[in-house]
Amino acid sequence: MTTLATQIAERIHAIGYEDIPAAERDWTASAFADTVGVALAGIVEDGPRIMLRVPGVAAAEGPALIHGTNRRTSVLDAALVNGVAAHALDFDDVAGSLGGHPSAMLVPALIPLAEMQGSNGRDLVLAYVVGFETACRIARGVHFHHYEKGWHPTATLGIFGTVAGAARLLHLSIDQTAVALGMAASFASGLKANFGTMTKPLHVGHSIRNGVFAALMAREGFTANPGAFEHKQGFLDVFNGPGTYETARMLDEWYAPFECGGAGDPGLKPYPCCGSTHPSIGRMLDLARHHDLKAEQIAHITVMPHARRLPHTNNPDPRTPLGAKFSIQYCVARALVDRSVKLSHFEGDAHFDPTIRALMAKITAKPHPDMPEDWGTEVIVETRDGRRLASRLDDYPSRGPAGDPMTHAELWSKFADCAERSLPRSTLSPLFDTLMSIASLDSVQELTALLSPPTGTARAA
Repeated sequence: MTTLATQIAERIHAIGYEDIPAAERDWTASAFADTVGVALAGIVEDGPRIMLRVPGVAAAEGPALIHGTNRRTSVLDAALVNGVAAHALDFDDVAGSLGGHPSAMLVPALIPLAEMQGSNGRDLVLAYVVGFETACRIARGVHFHHYEKGWHPTATLGIFGTVAGAARLLHLSIDQTAVALGMAASFASGLKANFGTMTKPLHVGHSIRNGVFAALMAREGFTANPGAFEHKQGFLDVFNGPGTYETARMLDEWYAPFECGGAGDPGLKPYPCCGSTHPSIGRMLDLARHHDLKAEQIAHITVMPHARRLPHTNNPDPRTPLGAKFSIQYCVARALVDRSVKLSHFEGDAHFDPTIRALMAKITAKPHPDMPEDWGTEVIVETRDGRRLASRLDDYPSRGPAGDPMTHAELWSKFADCAERSLPRSTLSPLFDTLMSIASLDSVQELTALLSPPTGTARAA
């Protein structure tokens, strides 16, 4: 009997660049720009900096760039560090079908591999699309039991997307790809218990490195069980449990339509915090702006997202900036008081702002009693003068978890705000334009040449 990994591998190798429609190519360009931008902001955060002080991490010279620096190291270490940086701020894109962050598991893996392989932009786009599809299709077979059980799907499922993209860049055979998938089934890891700490983005970097490692090992002839998904002690029964997954859903309808073209509910993040808070932020902004609300007018606020959005965000007393990213109370309070939620709100002691803390004490978060879609939410404001104001969103349009798709101008604004934390502002427009036309690159070296700061301007990595 053909193993599940082999059937997935056949699908991974079933399309070429010419089979990717224009809309999916456009999304891919936006995803590269968005992910590189947030990684350039993330590389100067404490998590990546601490990791780079650990003996042996990125110590050896190699062909792959640590983005935003002048350091080159091995492909595996670059994938690790760039992956942690891409997820350090929780500002990277999301996909509803994955229940996580697809591009953070792909872009930091594919660029170093492409540097090593001498790949071009079309190679990158194909590898990204195939990787996105793989992670999301596997997710459809295990969700949402997998998500609710406590796994971090970005890492535990995204690793298979990393393997898929790496398999295409490395020109693996179907059999080699199946072995790499089987190996990755043993490498998958990441627990929601570590959300709100530096370990959450470490899940991403670690799983990216493992996914690339599995593909490279399979290319060299290392062995693994291609039946590691369906084995009685394999990935599906161990991670999910018997009766909680459907392998047919993993195999059906690949590329029809493409997950990254809308089927997977991909979305760019307008706010640098957990995506599960975004719909409620959007509703609070709607109410605050429409009714000109001020903190001193508020008697009580009730936030009611879908039940799936609360276990990791119902945090009324965040004690760290990272913890604040996973506090729906903090994020909603910020939206009302500042009419925005931005990077500076998760830096220093911003989460201890007395005005915000006083308002948070008036916010109750609970599951919505009849929300049909898991990205929906309702925010109800009761004012001191007796008004009751409500804003409800049953679901969000594709590519915008706050309720509205991000425009080109908005993406540029986000990119520039993030990237200037590690690169001079004058270098950002050419970099952004290159990312937004990623498929036209003759060599990925054209991109990475723009990801290093000019001599004398680099921050210590």
